[in-house]
Amino acid sequence: MQAWLCEDPTGVESLRWTDLPDPEPGPGEVRIRVQAASLNFPDLLIVQNKYQVKPPLPFVPGAEYSGIVDHVGAEVHHLKPGDRVAALGSTGGFATVACADARRVLALPDHLPFDQAAAFAFTYGTSHHALMDRGALQPGETVLVLGAAGGVGSAAVQIAKAAGARVIAGASTDEKCAFCREIGADATINYGREDLREALKALTDGRGPDVVYDAVGGDLAEPAFRSIAWRGRYLMVGFAAGGIPSLPLNLPLLKGAAILGVFWGSFTQREPKAFARSIADLLRWQAEGKVQPLIDRRLPMRELPAAYAHMGSRQVRGKVVLVNE
Repeated sequence: MQAWLCEDPTGVESLRWTDLPDPEPGPGEVRIRVQAASLNFPDLLIVQNKYQVKPPLPFVPGAEYSGIVDHVGAEVHHLKPGDRVAALGSTGGFATVACADARRVLALPDHLPFDQAAAFAFTYGTSHHALMDRGALQPGETVLVLGAAGGVGSAAVQIAKAAGARVIAGASTDEKCAFCREIGADATINYGREDLREALKALTDGRGPDVVYDAVGGDLAEPAFRSIAWRGRYLMVGFAAGGIPSLPLNLPLLKGAAILGVFWGSFTQREPKAFARSIADLLRWQAEGKVQPLIDRRLPMRELPAAYAHMGSRQVRGKVVLVNE
């Protein structure tokens, strides 16, 4: 097999494409011939030693990938060689072969291509868990999505619309706002040049959004929370801006509002039945055309550094996918 190996997590430049022995699946694992893998923001953090999960060295990054099962370990009964699957983990995907915990491997419907499958579960699973589970989103409510043109943000726009909500998409450029309208947003705010609070007042008649989906953090968090509606739910999904905000705790008191953490990785492990129901809902919506994985660009697996550079440019709309040719 070939893989991108991280021996010293000091950044993307420390990765090297190398030949390694094919791994053997242990009990409860399957081995997958990787067809495609997508790049997620934690994949950048993990090679910079900034992610909360710190795998033992050396490791192969890549948390979300799809392919074909070619060998199953002991105690695996629901998968077999030849099955088309998507895998979710913390590492392993930026390679030609990977072993994965069979409990986190999903059988794919025949209609879902490998590149779309590799760009589906992580972002759409995160956003479904955030909006539908943690946020208890109801039809007719208003949702503000911050970072709406990115991977999880664009998934959140589609999921909120599928759930019957009104969606206000926040993004940093006019081009990203136009993209958000193309995928279903009812209104947009360019927070790169507009005052977020004033724009929200105008778009909600002063009431504010019922749910705020925040994958950005930084300086946007406080004005977004100050704008939230009575009994609003603030979903803390991530910190793409880099800064972890500090919110005055009198704000949730005054608004009767809730701050809810969203950690999809732990959710999948701690609540496997709920996770399975969430994925089933998403696959049904995908088959019905209500949600669709959005791929910004496809690159050969060997071009992972270029994929990281594109992600770092903050110009990605949807997901970057790497394919083994």
